[in-house]
Amino acid sequence: MDAIEKLVLTRQNMSLEADEERRGQTRPGQVDAEPGGLPSCFTPQRKSGEMPAPRDLPIHTAVMPGGGHIRLLKTMLTTACERDCYYCAFRAGRNYRRATFKPDEMAEAFYRLYRAGMVQGLFLSSGVAGGGVRTQDHLIATAEILRKKYGYRGYLHLKIMPGSEREQVLRSMQLADRVSVNLEAPNSARLPHLAPHKKFLEELLQPLRYAEEIRQSQFPTGAWNGRWASTATQFVAGGAGESDLELLTTTAYLFRNLRLARVFFSRFQPIADTPLENQPTVNPWREHRLYQASYLLRDYGFELEELPFRSDGLLPLEADPKLAWARENLLHTPIEINRADRDQLVRIPGIGPKRAQMILSARRENRLRNPRDLRALGVPLDRVLPYILLDGRRPVHQLALW
Repeated sequence: MDAIEKLVLTRQNMSLEADEERRGQTRPGQVDAEPGGLPSCFTPQRKSGEMPAPRDLPIHTAVMPGGGHIRLLKTMLTTACERDCYYCAFRAGRNYRRATFKPDEMAEAFYRLYRAGMVQGLFLSSGVAGGGVRTQDHLIATAEILRKKYGYRGYLHLKIMPGSEREQVLRSMQLADRVSVNLEAPNSARLPHLAPHKKFLEELLQPLRYAEEIRQSQFPTGAWNGRWASTATQFVAGGAGESDLELLTTTAYLFRNLRLARVFFSRFQPIADTPLENQPTVNPWREHRLYQASYLLRDYGFELEELPFRSDGLLPLEADPKLAWARENLLHTPIEINRADRDQLVRIPGIGPKRAQMILSARRENRLRNPRDLRALGVPLDRVLPYILLDGRRPVHQLALW
């Protein structure tokens, strides 16, 4: 089996790994790409028999932090794993065909696809084989071959294995644009329900602490692009009986204390031939609400205590958390558009950081006196009007019927 055939084999179940921003920030049930993750217009030139169809490869379209789309080869150095995580398709003992690459083999296969124009970046993970430290050495070796031998200057997201050492985290951050560690569960009490032989603090959280310590204490000397890689993590939402409050408590800590760029949530979906195969699938709206709440914590200045948790610690599914907060706090105390600062403006439903800045810029020239002034800035009036004042007056709006 050659390297390209192995990549085809790794395509299965790679969707369990979240990659960068979700393309288009899709809502539950929406489909935004063909199988394999490529837009329907993408048909790379290839000779017959030289490459499989893109849809057969683990290629996924992702949205980068700046908003641009990128085609990522999203794959694993090995799908063999010595860990027996209860939810995972790659767990030890599960009966399916595995694939393993040597570092030079993976680097060469990716670079072939990159040169052919089929992919623009690499998201490289791995099962744990021979321990986390040994596996991380192989991931680092692959990245070094790409950067040094092939002179690759494109995007690279590199996974950090459980138990990786500080120097391995340092080297990974020098080679990659982003590094990530899957925490899987929000705390030590919940992790055994998903991964009974992983240690939350020592194996999973510690590498993220190393990354922030490195950023705080060292200049990015030796980094391939002159800056440290960003950091991210992923939770399996709903797999361990945890509440949204638990997940977002840890999320707030990660944003505030370890400066993570992203926290991903992958709703639990049972996989055949795993110990959790009979556990119910988590509602996709729960994942969506968790993402919305995480953005409020990261980008909108919300504190954890302000999020609209129910008595059971879950977020309401029927309304996004920002809207639920506004109904509770702004209906009777609306915000004056002409006096509000940026932090106040972004708390209004329908106004995010970009629109808030547009409002602040427009106010320097003229007061905003009419809903038409807001509409000209692209502000969705049906969402905004119940929660604002314009020159001290409530603008007229049609009340929602439901």
